[in-house]
Amino acid sequence: MTSSFANSSQFTESSVLVVGSVALDSVKTPFGEFDDILGGSATYFSVAASFFSPVKVVAVVGSDFLEDHSDIFKRHNIDTDGLEYAEGKTFRWKGEYSPDMNEAHTLDTQLNVFETFKPQIPASYKTSGHVFLGNIDPELQLQVLEQIEGSPLVACDTMNFWIEGKIDALKRILSKVRILIINDQEVRMLAQETNLVIAAHKIMAMGPQILVVKRGEYGVLMFTGQSTFGVPAFPLEKVVDPTGAGDSFAGGFMGHLANYQHLTDDALRRAVIFGSVMASFNVEQFSLDGLSKLTRSDIDIRFKRFKDLTHFEPI
Repeated sequence: MTSSFANSSQFTESSVLVVGSVALDSVKTPFGEFDDILGGSATYFSVAASFFSPVKVVAVVGSDFLEDHSDIFKRHNIDTDGLEYAEGKTFRWKGEYSPDMNEAHTLDTQLNVFETFKPQIPASYKTSGHVFLGNIDPELQLQVLEQIEGSPLVACDTMNFWIEGKIDALKRILSKVRILIINDQEVRMLAQETNLVIAAHKIMAMGPQILVVKRGEYGVLMFTGQSTFGVPAFPLEKVVDPTGAGDSFAGGFMGHLANYQHLTDDALRRAVIFGSVMASFNVEQFSLDGLSKLTRSDIDIRFKRFKDLTHFEPI
C-alpha cells in the first residue's frame, strides 16, 4: 500500500520542531522511587525523534535546571536555542503508578515557570518542515502555529484537562493540524462516543486527516480515512516506568516521518512501528535512561522483531 494522501503537501525541510514541557519528575513505581529526574513531553519526544531526524526544541526551564539536566540534549545533538531559562523553578510533576502499571496517580503538580510560558519560536525554527505541538494549552498551540512559516506537517497532542476546560480553542487547533496523537480515553471524551471507530471518524471530521490512538499495553490504532492500522504493544519482560511512553512514541513517529517528502500509508505504518519501538525502550528504565544509551542498531533490531511479531501469511 503506497498511496499518497489527497492534496498532500511536500515537506522539504526534514527537521522536527517540538514545543512542550521540560520537567523534573518524582516517580514511584513497583520497581523503585526517584526524585527530580529529567522528564517532560518535549524531552522524551526530542530524544526519541533525534535517532531519526534533526530536532529543535522550544520549552522553558527554571534556574534550578542544571547542566547535568541539559547534557542529554547535547549528547543527542538536539538544538536547544529555543529553550528559555526563566527566574524560578522548573515545572515539576510527582506521580505514583499502580501495581499493574496501567495508571499513574498524580500526587503533586507544580507548574512554576511553565505557568507563564509563552512560546517564542526562533527565526531559524520557523521554516521547520515538521512540527509537533506537545500537550500544552491549545491557545498556546495556536500561538505557535501563528509564528510558523510555510506549510509544515503539523501534529499535536492534548489531554482530558484541555478537552474539558478549553474545548473551543482545542477545536480551533484541530482544524489546523494534520495528525492528532492521543490515548483511547481522550478519544472517547473528545468525541463523546464510547465506540473507538465511530469516535475516530467524529474527530477526523474536526480537521485531522490522521488519528493515532495510543492504547497502552494494548498497542496502537491509526485511522487515516483511507485505512485502519493496528499493532500490539511490544511484549516486554519488565515495564519499569511508563512515564513519557506516549511522548517517546510521538517522537519516533514524527522523527521517522520527517524522512519523507510526502505522506503515504506505508510511511505512516512504519512510523507507528518505530514509535512503538521507542516507547518500548522508554518504559524499560526510569526517566530517559531507556532511550539515552540506545544505538540505531538497537532500534532496527527491535523494529525487525516487531515485524516478525505481527507477520503472517494468507491462507
